[in-house]
Amino acid sequence: MRSDANLAGPLADPVPGPRSESVVGDVSRETSPAPADNDTPIGRAAQLAVEALGRAGEGLPRPAQTRVMVVANQKGGVGKTTTTVNLAASLALHGARVLVIDLDPQGNASTALGIDHHAEVPSIYDVLVDSRPLLEVVQPVPDVEGLFCAPATIDLAGAEIELVSLVARESRLQRAIQSYEQPLDYILIDCPPSLGLLTVNALVAGAEVLIPIQCEYYALEGLGQLLRNVDLVRAHLNPSLHVSTILLTMYDGRTRLASQVAEEVRSHFGDEVLRTSIPRSVRISEAPSYGQTVLTYDPGSSGSLSYLEAAREIALRGVGIQYDARNAHRGGAGMNSTQNMAEGIQ
Repeated sequence: MRSDANLAGPLADPVPGPRSESVVGDVSRETSPAPADNDTPIGRAAQLAVEALGRAGEGLPRPAQTRVMVVANQKGGVGKTTTTVNLAASLALHGARVLVIDLDPQGNASTALGIDHHAEVPSIYDVLVDSRPLLEVVQPVPDVEGLFCAPATIDLAGAEIELVSLVARESRLQRAIQSYEQPLDYILIDCPPSLGLLTVNALVAGAEVLIPIQCEYYALEGLGQLLRNVDLVRAHLNPSLHVSTILLTMYDGRTRLASQVAEEVRSHFGDEVLRTSIPRSVRISEAPSYGQTVLTYDPGSSGSLSYLEAAREIALRGVGIQYDARNAHRGGAGMNSTQNMAEGIQ
C-alpha cells in the first residue's frame, strides 16, 4: 500500500511538519482566535483528502471468489470507462487485487491508468484473436498497488470482424480469464459502446453486469436492448449472468431533472441501484489527461469520495453485509458543502 504522501497528489501539503494547535482558553475575549486550517478552501480540501485516504486504508471484506463484473451500456458518454477505472482504483486502495480488462478499441481505460497501449504493445487483442495467455499482456498500474490492466490497442477495432470466423468466438475471453492463475478479488471489464462480439465476450466471461446510467433525459432510452441481450446470453451461453449493480453518474443535485431521473431509475430497478451516486466533477474529467484516476489526482474531491463510497457499497453487497446509506454521497453540491458530501440519498 502506498504512503499517504504518494497518494495525496495535487493536495499534498506544501509546508511539511506538524501544525500547532491553538488553545482557545488562553485567548482573551477581546481577541478572536486565529481561524483553523480547515476554515479555508484549501484547508477543507486537505481535510477531505485525509478523510478519503483514511477511509481507503480501512480495508474491506474480500469476496470468497473472484468477482467478474462487466461494465456495459451501449449508450456512449455515460461514464463506463470513468466508472471502471475509478471503481477499480477504489477497490485496490481498499486492499483488493483488481484487474481491469480494456475491451474498448479507443483504449481510454488504459490511458486513464497510465498504461502504454500503442500498436506494438501486447494487448487484449492478442488474447482474443491469437489465443495469447492473459498473463503475458497484463501490466501493473504504476500509481496504485494491487491494480493491474490488460490494455487495448487500435488493433481491437478489427477484432469484431476477425472473431466471426473463429471457433468459440463468444467465449474466448472467458477461457482466457479461467486460465489466468494469479489471485484476484475483482475483474472489471470495460466494454465498448456497442452490443457486438466484444461486448458479448465480456457478458459470457462475467457473472455480474454493472450498468452506469447518466442522470439525463435519455438515460433509459436503449437500455431495454442491453437488458434483452443480457437475458439472451444468460439463456444460451452464461446462466450465472445477472445485472447486479446500477450506478447513477453525472448527478447534479442542483437540477430537478437529475432528481427525477434518479427517482425513476430507483423505482424501476429497486435494490440493484447503488445508494451512492457519482456527481458531475471537473476533477473526474481532468484526471485521465494526467494518466491518473481521480483517486490519485485529487483524493479529496467529491468525485473521489463518491467512488470510494460506491466501491465500499459494492464490496459489502458482495459478501451480504448491510450497507449503511448514511455514508452515501449526494455529491451534487460540489466542494462548497461538506454536509452534502456525507448525506445519504433517502
